Amino acid sequence: MPLDEIQTELGADRQALTDKVEALNDRYRHHSATDVMHGALTQAGDIALVSSFGAESVVLLHMAAVIDQTVPVLFVDTQMLFAETLVYQAEVAERLGLKNVRIIRADDEDVAKQDPYGALHLSDTDACCTLRKTIPLQRALGGFDGWITGRKRFQAGTRATLDFFEVEDGTGRIKVNPLAHWAPEDVRAYMEENRLPRHPLVAQGYPSIGCAPCTSKVKPGEDPRAGRWRDQNKEECGIHFVNGKMVRVGEKT
Repeated sequence: MPLDEIQTELGADRQALTDKVEALNDRYRHHSATDVMHGALTQAGDIALVSSFGAESVVLLHMAAVIDQTVPVLFVDTQMLFAETLVYQAEVAERLGLKNVRIIRADDEDVAKQDPYGALHLSDTDACCTLRKTIPLQRALGGFDGWITGRKRFQAGTRATLDFFEVEDGTGRIKVNPLAHWAPEDVRAYMEENRLPRHPLVAQGYPSIGCAPCTSKVKPGEDPRAGRWRDQNKEECGIHFVNGKMVRVGEKT
C-alpha cells in the first residue's frame, strides 16, 4: 500500500477513536465513577484494569469486581515490591473474587542484561522503572483496546483537566479514569462504606506505596507522595506515550 494511503488510513482510525472517546465523555460527563467503570467494561472495547495494589487501588478493584469478576487485572510485579504488597495483592484478589489477575514481570533476559545485580535503581531510577514496569506493562497491554487507571485531577497540575475517557497518544488505545473527579475524602469514604481492606503499610506511614528501595515513610504534614523517590527530581514511575514516544509526565517533547 502506498505511504499516502497508509497515512490516510491511520488518520481515519485515529479520528474514529477520537470520536468514540468524545461520545463516551459526552454520555458520562455527569455520571458517577461506578457508571464510568460500567461504561468502560461494556462499551470501550477489550479493556484491562491496571492495578498496583497500592494504598488506594482497592477502590477501582472493588468497582470492577461488582460489575465483572473476570475483568483482566494487570499487576506489575517489579520484583522489588514490599512483601506486604504481594500478600495484600493475593488477599484482595481472593476477597473480591477476581478471577483474571495477571502477574506481569520484566523479561528475565532483559533484567540479566540491564540489571544483573538488582542495583540499577541506585544509579538510574528512570531506567529501572522503564525496565521493570513500563516495558512489561506496555507489552501486556498490547492486545487490549484500552486500560483503566486510578488517576485523579487533584494529584497534579498536569491532571487538572483530566477526562473520564482519553485517547492515549501513540498507542491507539483508550485510557479510562473513573476516579478523575474524586477528592481524597471520596476515596476514604468509599473504602469505609464498603469495608474494604487497607494496605497494611498505610498505617505504618506509607500513604503512597511503590517499590521498597524507592519508597520511604511520610512525616505528618508532608505531601502523601513525598516518600516516593525522596530527594530526587522524580514524581512519576509511569511513562506515557506522546507522538509514539515514551515520555514522563511534564517532560518537554
